[in-house]
Amino acid sequence: MTGDHAVARLRLDGVHKRFGAKVVLEGIDLVVHEHEVVCLIGPSGCGKSTLLRCVDLLERIDRGRILLDGRDITARGIDTNAVRKRMAIVFQSFNLFPHLSVLDNVTLAPRKAHGVRRSQAEAKARDLLGRFGLADKADEYPERLSGGQQQRAAIVRALTIDPDLLLLDEVTSALDPELVGEVLAVIRELARSGMTMVLATHEMGFARDVADRVCFLHEGRVLESGPPAQVLRDPTQERTRQFLSRIIDAGRL
Repeated sequence: MTGDHAVARLRLDGVHKRFGAKVVLEGIDLVVHEHEVVCLIGPSGCGKSTLLRCVDLLERIDRGRILLDGRDITARGIDTNAVRKRMAIVFQSFNLFPHLSVLDNVTLAPRKAHGVRRSQAEAKARDLLGRFGLADKADEYPERLSGGQQQRAAIVRALTIDPDLLLLDEVTSALDPELVGEVLAVIRELARSGMTMVLATHEMGFARDVADRVCFLHEGRVLESGPPAQVLRDPTQERTRQFLSRIIDAGRL
């Protein structure tokens, strides 16, 4: 993990976001260093997904700023397409094009948005598909894949552009329980390889094992942040303790 004196890969300073009268993010401060894995936890509606969508510039923030490698990507006149070429986001819905093969799905972005030659894009895609157990699925269509395989393909698609930052939004929540493990294994492999990631997750055991830092969100704020052992085992905030006690009671930690 990079020291605090270095320029952060990602920094959120006082980020506010509201939808009509509903305040979703209320002064979010967050720093993510290169090669760091940060897990966002908290109850549904606490702002995790909105935070990720704001970082990817899918939502415009109302106040504050978001910096990528020290550059304000929420400033006026910013080239959002250029920013998005440096990061990738994977959602809980797979969003694969049903009329394209897996190989065509995962090579579309590098070919169309980054100008990579088809042969080069396909060689890299096949390498990634093989790395994550999908080598024999390259020519299949999404409907022929299980949910876990589709989500792994969606993650491979995100990796084909070599993102500096990978955002994962509850990527296991739409999966049957027996398929969750295979997707989490992919994310563990990415963490070991040094990928900088911010994940919104309900998988507390996974956050405990993989994250460098866990941030508990409550009512649009980062209420508590620290190493997994501290936040998940000995939280300082009463609201964090209440949330985790329900998770423990449900047998999910």
